[in-house]
Amino acid sequence: MGNSNQKITTCFMFNGKAEEAMNFYTSVFDQSEINSVFHHEDGTVLHATFTLKGQTFMAMDNSNKQEHPFTPAISLFVTCDTD
Repeated sequence: MGNSNQKITTCFMFNGKAEEAMNFYTSVFDQSEINSVFHHEDGTVLHATFTLKGQTFMAMDNSNKQEHPFTPAISLFVTCDTD
């Protein structure tokens, strides 16, 4: 039997543009919203969640500055009942 608390969430990493990207994505898709945003002291996004058409995503800004504004890879965040 599956556990309803377990889920996998796609996480995007940006180079200082996470909040801008979430604002754009939620403006393009209906039934979308930014759920939470936590900032670093410098104003960049430490951790955020947003929903697009019922699907939850995570976003964060990279603390190591890079040449490109978006990391072309994704991470999968797995939520479980136990470690």
